[in-house]
Amino acid sequence: MLQVQPIPTNMESYPVDPTQLRRCLISGLFEEQVEAGGKLRTFYTYLKPGLVYDQPCLVVAPPDGVPTLEYLEQSPWMALAQKHDLFLHVLVPQAGGWDLTGADADYMNAVYVRINSRSSYVVIQDNIYAIGVGRGASVAQQAVMKMSSEWSGLATFGDLEQDILLHAQATAPAVNTGKTELSISAAKVPVPVWMSWTTSAGANAQVLSYWQKLNDSDPEPYTNRWANEIYLPRPVCKTSQINEEKISQVRVTNRFDGQLREEFLEAVWAYLSQACRHRSFGTKALRRRIDPEEYGFTRHTLEWDGFTRMWYEYVPEQVKTLRRPVPLVVCMHGRGGSAESFLSLSDLSRVAQERDFIAVFPEAGIYQQRPGEVLNLLLWNGSYEGRSIDDVGFVLAVLEQVKKRWPVDESRIYACGQSSGGMMTTTLAQKAPQVFAAVSPWSALVNPDRDLKLPQTIHPAVPFFFLLGDRDWLCTDWEHGELEYHVTHEIAAFLRHLMKLYGLSTTPMQYTCGEVHYYVYPNQKQVPMLVVGLVRDMTHANYPAESWYTYDQFFSKFSKEKDGTLLYMGQPVI
Repeated sequence: MLQVQPIPTNMESYPVDPTQLRRCLISGLFEEQVEAGGKLRTFYTYLKPGLVYDQPCLVVAPPDGVPTLEYLEQSPWMALAQKHDLFLHVLVPQAGGWDLTGADADYMNAVYVRINSRSSYVVIQDNIYAIGVGRGASVAQQAVMKMSSEWSGLATFGDLEQDILLHAQATAPAVNTGKTELSISAAKVPVPVWMSWTTSAGANAQVLSYWQKLNDSDPEPYTNRWANEIYLPRPVCKTSQINEEKISQVRVTNRFDGQLREEFLEAVWAYLSQACRHRSFGTKALRRRIDPEEYGFTRHTLEWDGFTRMWYEYVPEQVKTLRRPVPLVVCMHGRGGSAESFLSLSDLSRVAQERDFIAVFPEAGIYQQRPGEVLNLLLWNGSYEGRSIDDVGFVLAVLEQVKKRWPVDESRIYACGQSSGGMMTTTLAQKAPQVFAAVSPWSALVNPDRDLKLPQTIHPAVPFFFLLGDRDWLCTDWEHGELEYHVTHEIAAFLRHLMKLYGLSTTPMQYTCGEVHYYVYPNQKQVPMLVVGLVRDMTHANYPAESWYTYDQFFSKFSKEKDGTLLYMGQPVI
């Protein structure tokens, strides 16, 4: 018999593991509730011992002919979660079984939102997958059809109901939850899908056709050991795949007998887990997940401030054989994220691969976002037990470690980061201006929850390349915002102060390239010491192309000599 605990409502008494800051503070099987359709609905959350934050999540709609806990105990889902370090969330049908009018699809999507609340554990919206079994298959299908831009994949096991497509054209309302960073665009977009049923006929065939159309599938199927039909995306792709990759296959297993065998589930998960979905401009972008080991990243740790801290390094193979110093870019994730999640989200390693530099992805310290919630939400320059965490010192220590292993061009060290990582980028420019030749904060500049302290000087000067979305709840205020791009008062105050410190023109030159409108503030020698890029139709987010813009348009042009002289394309800035 499974032992179920109520989810804790106050996490402040649960200590943090100093050897793994992202480790969940609780483990076991928990009962949670969420409001859906004006009712409180129950769902179960399983956290294996030792699970760490930001791992992939499975949200399962089980069969409605058996009690949920009995099904969970007999099914393979907990074993799969244990083996692959997954968060597992299991829905509970009401007494009359699953409601296929769309109400239970809304319940499943409400669970998606609820698990992103970061109150008792921390998941990341980039890697959440919908699963449906038996009649729960129809619920999962409807949920993903209504909110396809949020789910990273869908797998269903069982024949689908006749009214499955009643709400196929509907979308869930857009949602922006603010400080939990969850933004739901709820658009119709491609989704990696695997469907198992008896045969591709009736409602099953209709749903197959739906996903083939949405995923722009080639009509000629392939096959493998586990799938009778594999429809790949059509090879025609009119846009680049820097941000959105065309990877959504439609897979079908016919003659499914209702048995979820371990080997088959392993094959399904191996397929689904390849994809992740990140915030971007417009809708969220589906991408192939970067596995650190497969892609050649190395993981490192050091003891700092009483904690075991970690980071990833990416050194392109050709850089290892160049035998000359190369640039280095520090890239920092946002609040609640992790170094590993930011590998895919930023995609900076591909820029490093093509531009011959070393990319370093450190992982933040911790803090408590709200009273009663977890004490170990990752955030730069946070605190624990009333003591501030020295993340500036940690990043500088990481750089020293990297320089011991690889020939780094110390005149070309740069920093970039998103959200809390953007704030950390600004902090590094102020606290270690002798180290960084240029910085690029994305989606944040200063911390609005702390008193703004304008630096008396930044010497030697550090140029800024600030990118933000025109719908960013943290950075913009279209009713009361300041400057040409309507940023918040704190950001405007910092930018004006930067213009004053560097003697910049306060009337920017402007131009548009693609989705970004740029505001360029030159100094007296016409060097762009401050550039602000406003991204069209983007909320609090960043996307891979920003990494290319940042390096090619900005970082690559600046260097800093040992005496602090800042150079722009080889010439002194002042």
